[in-house]
Amino acid sequence: MRRELMKVCSVLPMAVLAACGNMSPADKPAEAPGQTSQAVLYTPPTPASGNIYDTTTYLGPVSLGGSVRTYFTHAPQYYSFKVTVPGSLAARFEVTHEGSSMYLDTGLMVYGPKNASGSYGVYPWAQDDNYGYGELSRLDTSLPAGEYLVVVSAGSGADKQFRLQTTCLSGACPTPPPATQDTSGYVPALTEVALTAQLEATLETGNDTRDWTEGSLRRFDITWPYAGQPTLSQVDRSVMLQQEYGAYAADDAIALSYTQAQAYFYPEFVPLHPQVLAAYSNGTENVQVATRYHSYLVAPGASGWFRLFVILFPVSKKVIVFEQTGYET
Repeated sequence: MRRELMKVCSVLPMAVLAACGNMSPADKPAEAPGQTSQAVLYTPPTPASGNIYDTTTYLGPVSLGGSVRTYFTHAPQYYSFKVTVPGSLAARFEVTHEGSSMYLDTGLMVYGPKNASGSYGVYPWAQDDNYGYGELSRLDTSLPAGEYLVVVSAGSGADKQFRLQTTCLSGACPTPPPATQDTSGYVPALTEVALTAQLEATLETGNDTRDWTEGSLRRFDITWPYAGQPTLSQVDRSVMLQQEYGAYAADDAIALSYTQAQAYFYPEFVPLHPQVLAAYSNGTENVQVATRYHSYLVAPGASGWFRLFVILFPVSKKVIVFEQTGYET
């Protein structure tokens, strides 16, 4: 009796990889110690490109220590999955009895590691036919760091399901480093946090110095769920989305170093400079500033001068927004 086909548990992302390069017979890796030498049935056809990826159906990545379940749609068929190995380790790849249809005969191959031109080659690093349960496949192999293509094949498996499990034989599987992400379009959220008592006192002293100048200082923490650092333009965009700074949105921003920004501070607010660094910088990060300025009549014959500073601490993930205003008297 044939096992009833189960629904696929998840939908894997599709991907397109570069296809170039080749591997000569001399480059073919030796068979992994302890691996079966039995010939694999239903190996993917050798592509003219020299990259075995091109004659497989790529279904996405599978993590070390993880599994994936899907089913064949026609025969023969060759499904491939990307596996990233962050450091040398011993691994097991297995089409498991649990989660696979009855009477399914599979082949299992590991190609790679991917070379600099994006090719996995055409000779498997390791392969197996029936080393697993019944006619299912299982292989144990040692892998150096790199990216590999794991291929599960079947010659007559249409409408039959299989489950591919990956296991690290030397203990817990290491976590690969996060993939490089394009964060250029991300606008980080800002959470306001109270200033230090010292900064509050210094700001108050500056505001009391002259009747015609005023300063406002606010501190925000940056929500940044990525590796790397937020950019000045991203944080500046977040500040411009704050309703109280909308009047500056039409002004051109000028990028400055923190030292350069001091030249624009009114003298009564210059004492804020070392205190801001002491309170919020880690002491070595490159503090960056974006400033905007505009002026307009606030009364007949009297102008107002308005300057905004967005001060980014990229490693500490903090931003200080300082606004100073002056009025013609």
